[in-house]
Amino acid sequence: MPPEMYDEMLDRIGPRIHKMDTNYWLAIDPGVKLATTLRYLATGDSYTTVSYSFRVSRHTVAAFIPIVTKAIVEDYKDEVNPCPVTAEEWKEIADEFQKRWNVPHALGALDGKHCAIRKPPNSGSLYYNYKKFCSLISASELKESVKQGMLNLPAPAPMPNDDVEFPFFFLVDDAFALRNYMMKPYSRRGLSREEVILNYRISRGRRVVENAYGILASRWRCMLTPMQVIPEVGRLNVEASVILHNIMRMRYPQMQNAEMDKEDEDHNLIPGEWRNGAAMHDLAQNLGHNRDNVEGKNQRDYLKHYFNSPAGSIPWQDRTLQPRDNLRY
Repeated sequence: MPPEMYDEMLDRIGPRIHKMDTNYWLAIDPGVKLATTLRYLATGDSYTTVSYSFRVSRHTVAAFIPIVTKAIVEDYKDEVNPCPVTAEEWKEIADEFQKRWNVPHALGALDGKHCAIRKPPNSGSLYYNYKKFCSLISASELKESVKQGMLNLPAPAPMPNDDVEFPFFFLVDDAFALRNYMMKPYSRRGLSREEVILNYRISRGRRVVENAYGILASRWRCMLTPMQVIPEVGRLNVEASVILHNIMRMRYPQMQNAEMDKEDEDHNLIPGEWRNGAAMHDLAQNLGHNRDNVEGKNQRDYLKHYFNSPAGSIPWQDRTLQPRDNLRY
């Protein structure tokens, strides 16, 4: 983080985290609180370790870090986590997905991750997941918002070179249910050539969310180790990390792209640096309550035909057909 960004943040949240001196002790400087919190989020070190680094007691660190993370969230959330509110703003995102990833009508990509925490006292199995550790689930609120029709999504319209009205949708994986507003790849074996093409096209568009989570966790490493905090503090840690991550990407984009996946001139994937490190735990696949509906299946089949037609195909997609895909002809 450049010094000027740190200074700006201290100016903005300093009054929220400042404490008055008393007759018994001097208050800790807000700058020390902010620096300690950033160190904790960025390294994933324990409260004990960061307390030694800044010569502040562990109990004091445990007391002020939630205050600092809450101040970061409250002061920057609306600025760096905006959500489109009009159909025109959503269409701008869809145009960008079409331009970059050749997926028309895609409004973004959704995913969810487990953020490991210690077992909260008297919590039973509330936070215990199928992977046999306790966690928070870092998942987007977009799913429920879309389901309830709260986001002013664009009305169905024809895709490029087509004349059939087709809904706009989000790209997801098998942890989500297939719906007319959520498209995911085929998951069964023995896929046809057309189905493999669709899987490639959707998966290529989903790289954005894979990169987002991967780079986020590689830079704010508190999410790679079990957080020794109560769930409420863990959620603040995650939200503050996302906000800090977005601040840096928005203010200093020239510093942010080295770790991302890229493609060479033949559209072969060049894995980003973040893939060489530890990763967050994915959500379960094929959750029992996430059953695909008929409307979503029909829409995916239409999208399959579109991607394999002259109207929607791209020149290099046939190169994705490898023997390991177990195709049937």
